[in-house]
Amino acid sequence: MHRNSTEPQRLDVLELRQYTLQPGRRDDLIDLFDQHFVESQEEVGMRVVGQFRDLGNRDRFVWLRAFPDMTTRARSLSAFYERHPAWQEHRGAANDTMADSDNVLLLRPATADSGFAEPAASRPPTGTTAAVSPALVTVTIHRLGSAAALEDFVGFHEDRVRPLLAGAGSPPAACFRTEAAENTFPRLPVRTGEHVFVEVSVFADADHHEKHRARLASLTVWQRDVLPELAGRLTGPSEVLRLSPTGRSALR
Repeated sequence: MHRNSTEPQRLDVLELRQYTLQPGRRDDLIDLFDQHFVESQEEVGMRVVGQFRDLGNRDRFVWLRAFPDMTTRARSLSAFYERHPAWQEHRGAANDTMADSDNVLLLRPATADSGFAEPAASRPPTGTTAAVSPALVTVTIHRLGSAAALEDFVGFHEDRVRPLLAGAGSPPAACFRTEAAENTFPRLPVRTGEHVFVEVSVFADADHHEKHRARLASLTVWQRDVLPELAGRLTGPSEVLRLSPTGRSALR
């Protein structure tokens, strides 16, 4: 049966990619990426969900790339990195900016309806180079000790955490968990042996984010009950990335 062309396409595999760059080279990579590596990847079956400056590390570039499934991922990555003219022409310049590109989490939606889907918000056109959006995107990484603990955390988050986040004015835009399938394109390494739950949230600006945090902190049930239980389930403090969309990020 053919999918209705107006029906959003499921994107059941997500890469969270954190690149450590050579000092002072982040804007060089962003210029290359925004102009040459967005449409070129999507031409071969991927979706560039968003790309960002990490506000906590001036030499870190973070981006999200999604695929319908692991089979498509292998096919699309092969088509882009082995044959696409855009990568062949600009890979040297891009690689020169990077100190490390192996910090990658392979993820899937935490629940059936918690991922990203097509069509995403339209991105600014080619030629846009300034970070024109005041939006703040946060990526929160919760680490669990086992696959069973992660499975249990998914239900806890859906039942106890997400409703309070929504009540404080900003439910997560998407939630993900570790994709345990074998890496279908080993040329690009991913982190293995980890069990993570990842929230992606979008705020209109930094002030919106601070007001959300203040409202959440004011909730007695959050402070007394949910936050201690959340912390007790994790192997350590959660990692929170505060991200500023680049000029051509679709997620903003």
